[in-house]
Amino acid sequence: MPDKFNVYIVEDDEWYLKMLTYHVELDPDNEVMVFTSGSEMLKNLYKKPNLITLDYSLGEVNADEIFEKIIDFDPEIPVVIISGQENISTAVEMLKKGAYDYIVKNEDTKSRLWNIIKNLKARVNLKTELTQLREEVKQKYDFSTSLIGDSKPMKAVFKLMEKATKTNITVSITGETGTGKEMVAKGIHYNSAQKKGPFVAVNMSAIPSELIESELFGHEKGSFTGATSQRIGKFEEANGGTIFLDEIGDLDLSLQAKILRVLQEKEITRVGGNKSKSIGVRIIVATHKNLTEEVQYKRFREDLYYRLLGLPIHLPPLKNRGNDIIKLAVFFIDEFAKENKINPLSMSSAAVEKLLSYNYPGNVRELKAIIDLSMVMADEKQIMPGDIIFNPVRSHPMLIIDEKPLRSYTFDILKFYLDKYNNNINRVSEILELGKSTIYRMIKEMENNGVE
Repeated sequence: MPDKFNVYIVEDDEWYLKMLTYHVELDPDNEVMVFTSGSEMLKNLYKKPNLITLDYSLGEVNADEIFEKIIDFDPEIPVVIISGQENISTAVEMLKKGAYDYIVKNEDTKSRLWNIIKNLKARVNLKTELTQLREEVKQKYDFSTSLIGDSKPMKAVFKLMEKATKTNITVSITGETGTGKEMVAKGIHYNSAQKKGPFVAVNMSAIPSELIESELFGHEKGSFTGATSQRIGKFEEANGGTIFLDEIGDLDLSLQAKILRVLQEKEITRVGGNKSKSIGVRIIVATHKNLTEEVQYKRFREDLYYRLLGLPIHLPPLKNRGNDIIKLAVFFIDEFAKENKINPLSMSSAAVEKLLSYNYPGNVRELKAIIDLSMVMADEKQIMPGDIIFNPVRSHPMLIIDEKPLRSYTFDILKFYLDKYNNNINRVSEILELGKSTIYRMIKEMENNGVE
């Protein structure tokens, strides 16, 4: 809100002008400019006052003409008509034209004007707060702050996100768990035409299968045991905005057909209802699964797959993002320090090397947990290598037999141990009982064959 609430008082009765001015200025937060003519006031409209009180019986010209010029200049400026005549038809006409209020000159004028100013101040406060909130949200989900990194893979992601904001095309986001798929979805939403609408996120894998239909589409009262009242679903909740369907690959086949119908018809029907409701929702989906394979194995509908594909965005695993690891680490250090009201710490060069040597199976989410712990463990002004603790939860994966050459399995085994022991060739050599020169040769073969 501005330092002062600016009020223009237009009144050609000198005594009444002084009375209104005195009354309004009783509040030191108010600032009054007085005018005895409408034409003089119009010359100062560029300053955009918070309120104009306009005498309906100005001697020079009818207030209708002055009022219309104010509206033409800026219809958002509230105008209160103050008249010596209690003419209902005139009041109704002025209110229809856009006047904020119509006040008759009597003993209640001062109190009514005082209440109008109080209400307008509340409205200005609310509008300012909403503007600030929108700006904070916009900054929070600005590509450069919500997704940190300038590696080549991330620059490609940013470029696709920028394209996604220009239209309402469906976006499909893929990537390992913890790579930031929801942050990408929010970044697209809050920088698109849908930003004024809601962003509704639904994790498909976190909802019991028997409740998903009700969660997505809502239900009518009495439609099933426990449905004691009507409930709107996530699609209705997201109307006018964006719905983010996370882990879409986990959706049951029977519900996939219903999602497909929603996408085709742009309408939903609540569980237990017989009336359809039109919706306008942008769809963003995400999954860590390979949907192409899911389609091949008949676990995901092919027609839905093509409906959802839209603009595909793949998020790279953190281990493939190079120095982005350090940029993210510094960001998490500052974030942790701010939240806990402590000074941020720097990292020793050895700590930096240790961070870069790890493969981060939990991706960005794991890195944040590692940095948070290191801030707690550090005793000095720097984070040292001993303060960085890796606790991967992934153990040996189940053996999955696919039809591929034995050499590919050899590469898989070598890659697993290289990842597990942070590319420590000596340790991997001991475990696999292979010479180091053999391991280096195999790594070269893997690179030549495009094995990551």
